[in-house]
Amino acid sequence: MANDSSNYGLLINQDIKLYRSYFRQMAQLHGIKTIYQAPRPSKDFDLHGELDSKYYEPISVMCIFQEHPDQKTLKKMGWVAELQESSSMIHVPYDLPHLEVGALFTLPAAIEGAPGRVFRVISMQTTMIYPASITCEIAPEYKTAVDATSTKSFTRSDFNVLVDNEEDD
Repeated sequence: MANDSSNYGLLINQDIKLYRSYFRQMAQLHGIKTIYQAPRPSKDFDLHGELDSKYYEPISVMCIFQEHPDQKTLKKMGWVAELQESSSMIHVPYDLPHLEVGALFTLPAAIEGAPGRVFRVISMQTTMIYPASITCEIAPEYKTAVDATSTKSFTRSDFNVLVDNEEDD
């Protein structure tokens, strides 16, 4: 049934896959080069609900970056425009391997010589029939200097707990 040409209109055939190559060419000409890392299948979430995963080897990907899309653009794409809180959007090729929520993209810094900024995919969207690209909503990934032993293995405690006795009330 998936290969049956009568499921769709006359103009939707194998030639429509050319749009995927058109998108890759547009991204090559107009996009920016990012470093993409997908989470491995052995992913897990830590105590705080953060993704704790090992990642595949980084690969270079060209994408179209929209830093601050306006509400009209977001409504046309089907996003709830009123809930958008300074997230950015990137458009990546449809056939990007292992793309899922939690993947990392390192975008180049605007300042010459500065390290790139790391962003995490927080949601994705695409069209249903023969999509050329996937739109990913990305949010900055912040690095913390907290030692993992202080948040994951509670063998030692450096704080006191104040006990509230109800008898005092």
